[in-house]
Amino acid sequence: MGSPKFTGMTGSVAQEIEELLRSALHPTHLDVINDSALHHGHSGDDGSGESHFTVVIESPAFEGVSRLQRQRMVNAALGDIPGERVHALAIKARAPGDHKGG
Repeated sequence: MGSPKFTGMTGSVAQEIEELLRSALHPTHLDVINDSALHHGHSGDDGSGESHFTVVIESPAFEGVSRLQRQRMVNAALGDIPGERVHALAIKARAPGDHKGG
């Protein structure tokens, strides 16, 4: 397992996302990308610098699971973060061996 990749400004929300996903889904690969700077001044920008994220995650937990169910699993692991503390969360979830996950 490699270290998480944080791109852009990082802080407590990015770290919490990483910790929650590692605990719940035991990923073999995890990138937490802070896209907030790309949305500065747009709808949903609360000025915190932690409003928009992309998660790229690979986990054996996703084997045989549909794309929709994978996204639901990620959202469930994150609890109130999506929608309450983060305005936008893009999820790219795949199982090991998937060429390109979604």
